[in-house]
Amino acid sequence: MSMNRRQFVAAAGSVALLPLVGCSTKPDSQHVVVIGGGFGGSAVAKYLKKYQPSLSVTLIEPKTSYVTCPGSNWHFADLVSMEQITFNYEGLKKRGIQVIHDSVTAIDDKAHQVTLAGGQKLSYSKLVVSPGIDFKWGVIEGVTQANAEKIPHAWQAGSQTLLLKKQIETMKQGGTFVMIAPPNPYRCPPGPYERVGMVAQYFKKHNPKAKIIVLDPKDKFSKQGLFVEAWQDLYGDMVEWTGVNDGGKVSKVDVNSMTVYAEAGVIKADVINAIPPQKAGALAFTAGLTNETGFCPVNPTTFESTLKKDIYVIGDAAIAGAMPKSAHSAVSHAKMTAAAVVNALTGKTAFSTINANTCYSLVSDKYAISIVGVYSVQDGKIGEIKGSGGVSPAKADADFRAMEAVYAKGWYSSITQDVWGA
Repeated sequence: MSMNRRQFVAAAGSVALLPLVGCSTKPDSQHVVVIGGGFGGSAVAKYLKKYQPSLSVTLIEPKTSYVTCPGSNWHFADLVSMEQITFNYEGLKKRGIQVIHDSVTAIDDKAHQVTLAGGQKLSYSKLVVSPGIDFKWGVIEGVTQANAEKIPHAWQAGSQTLLLKKQIETMKQGGTFVMIAPPNPYRCPPGPYERVGMVAQYFKKHNPKAKIIVLDPKDKFSKQGLFVEAWQDLYGDMVEWTGVNDGGKVSKVDVNSMTVYAEAGVIKADVINAIPPQKAGALAFTAGLTNETGFCPVNPTTFESTLKKDIYVIGDAAIAGAMPKSAHSAVSHAKMTAAAVVNALTGKTAFSTINANTCYSLVSDKYAISIVGVYSVQDGKIGEIKGSGGVSPAKADADFRAMEAVYAKGWYSSITQDVWGA
């Protein structure tokens, strides 16, 4: 039986519900604390309450609203406002989830207790941590946290998005935009290359003689053939990608002179979008949840930490095998983890699960490409199920690309409603 892309995405979004049949025991005295209000944390809080309404669930998140990284690239092409990609926690509160806007200063896994910056201490039966990513500053000389106010990464949406947008808008006519792409692993594998398309669309309209140079420490990237085809078809010779084999590795950025030193040569830039190497969010380190990779090892079936009992790690911070670090992955982790936590609290046995991922990338407002995959636990690791997914076809016609752009926007609307909607 064949399945079109829209049907596949719908099925992938619902597959996480399958393990929950029979979760009926009511753990009235149990309390699950969730740290982090992004896609993963908000989704796991919602689905914990949905799967087990009697369960006490508390979400801890410092910010009162969340700006999504998915969709933030679209802001550079004036396709969305910042308000359209910003969400609050009222929907979660309506579901009976306690939301505390504070920071976590300590996790005591022995006492099963979380300490907040405001001094409050919360006891938990199970703890879910979704800390997102942090950056490895200084790996490239000059790419530091302080310099991010001059050479923004915009890889955590919000003020950095606005800063980079302003630099794009005020770049001189015919100027040079340089992106320094991150090495693997990092949040959203196609993300830098979608950003290239969105910036190129803006330049095509407002600064048609501008140049975009991508310096990449990798020899390949997600959906590379499709992106290159799209850049050429839509933007001609505006975009130049240089991979590691051709000298794309950058050693230094001089912020004062806006000069980038790469193996391929020295480049004078007008705007520099420097995306640093990445690691798990800071809390994962202070809580002892990371290993030598800088990310968090987890049980691939339950997402429980292999280092700390009764603590689960989901989203970009988790080592999730073949699954990319994406919003869709984080929500898939969240649904599976919510099931695993409820099963553990109600005395049910954990079992193998299925996860899914979908990544749409806009290259213009009417041109999108995508990749999908379904994953299972194979030989103790999460691997892609053979033949389960795929990418958009090469050389597709304009109508096909335009329809994928519609699907991309529909995917964003659906997943944000799923996570933050009432």
